[in-house]
Amino acid sequence: MCSVMGYCSDSVPMDRFLKGFAQTKSRGPDDSRIVDTGKGLLAFHRLAIMGLHPEGMQPFALDGSYLVCNGEIYGFEAMRKELRQKGYTFQSDSDCEILLPLYKEYGTDMFRMLDAEFACILYDGKSGIFLAARDPIGIRPLYYGYGPDGAIVFASEAKNLVGLCARVLPFPPGHYYKDGQFICYRDIAKVDAVCHDDLDEICRNIREKLTAGIEKRLVADAKVGFLLSGGLDSSLVCAVAQRCSDEPIRTFAIGMSQDAIDLKYAREVADYISSDHTEVYMTHEEVIDSLETVIALLGTYDITTIRASMGMYLVCRAIHERTDIRVLLTGEISDELFGYKYTDFAPSAEAFQREAVKRLRELHMYDVLRADRCISVNSLEARVPFGDLDFVSYVMSIDPEKKRNVYGKGKYLLRRAFEGDYLPHDILYREKAAFSDAVGHSMVDYLKEYAEVCYTDGTFEERRQKYDHATPFTKESLLYREIFERYYPGQSGMVVDFWMPNRAWEGCDVNDPSARVLANYGDSGL
Repeated sequence: MCSVMGYCSDSVPMDRFLKGFAQTKSRGPDDSRIVDTGKGLLAFHRLAIMGLHPEGMQPFALDGSYLVCNGEIYGFEAMRKELRQKGYTFQSDSDCEILLPLYKEYGTDMFRMLDAEFACILYDGKSGIFLAARDPIGIRPLYYGYGPDGAIVFASEAKNLVGLCARVLPFPPGHYYKDGQFICYRDIAKVDAVCHDDLDEICRNIREKLTAGIEKRLVADAKVGFLLSGGLDSSLVCAVAQRCSDEPIRTFAIGMSQDAIDLKYAREVADYISSDHTEVYMTHEEVIDSLETVIALLGTYDITTIRASMGMYLVCRAIHERTDIRVLLTGEISDELFGYKYTDFAPSAEAFQREAVKRLRELHMYDVLRADRCISVNSLEARVPFGDLDFVSYVMSIDPEKKRNVYGKGKYLLRRAFEGDYLPHDILYREKAAFSDAVGHSMVDYLKEYAEVCYTDGTFEERRQKYDHATPFTKESLLYREIFERYYPGQSGMVVDFWMPNRAWEGCDVNDPSARVLANYGDSGL
């Protein structure tokens, strides 16, 4: 990961800008640089992943224009070759160096040309204006607000802008900003034509497209590792990656020592694919002691996101402290595409698809945010194969009747696509356990118990009423909200609401986001 920031005016409140920029040094510990464009500032903290030499340092410059980008541009080599044929020269092996020449050739049309996870800020020296853009899913973070002079300010994280901008908002994924407007260049959730391929063809395409998405994310000049929970999604990423590797890949799992559901399954997968596997254990004390740190780094009050971040933050911290790995592949985004436990209750195929569209459009506020922050705060880069744009577009287009759980097994298409010798059959077809539960049921219980001792019933009722937006509805949610407000006062609008099952569906009107409370959880906790 890297960190970018841009103040789009020449009347920069320098002290507050520098203080905000310093908040995300951990995203890019290798080097830092600020460039004065004459019309405002562009700033960059670097984590070197592609093009490790000093020439790859940003901001990049071309004919009076400047650019900073936190991203990975897949297939950039072919684009660079094409640009060289047009007369451009390059100083580094950085994938992001192609962006200014692309902009000079194609303008804002270039954004829809990119196969990338990215967030960038660009100063156009010819027109004297600033632009910004974010990838269609929002895998790379970007926020914006307005400075004391009314100028728009962009930054990788909300914490860069707190104290500098009165209101902080997420930059909408799949959009670019120009001349005061946010313009959608790609709505990844929109389906132009429903795909009616037969089951065999669907599964073949899922397998081939996901495999391609994994393979391209193995390319890095820095060392790559894998988070392995033992669940279906991360296990598939690891299994495919191991097939592409000549040496054992490095996998990492975390759990409570006494009741971690997934540690045993992660070990089974690691043994099956012969990975170099590491287990990390967390304690009750670590969970409680890390809570405020985790909420501060996340910038959310959402219960699900915080619970699921506890283990992810601690395992990534261990990877940072004990290894020289810099890139981690993860299994996020599969659930939004193929379904959760609660989407088994979808009353129709159309309802299932509407829920998938909603979840995909909001993903940057929840699971994607979690993966980015837990990994980047430990000076690592997250890569998300299930977020491959070609793969996502295809899965979203599949007839939703085929994606619903009409098979007696959730996420059936994904499981069927990888039948064979990718994974043990019991892993491929085991029931899903939510990550926050899978690291150990006791972890969530500890958090709930801690919240219970923080408030009496009367205090809870009184203090939760202070919040009109996303009003806390349990003592646990109030605890998280009050910690959030200490670091991001008045900024709850950065997150649309609590991540919860669709309460309008029969069987989903629950008061806890964990799938544990659903009637169909069944063997998921075994």
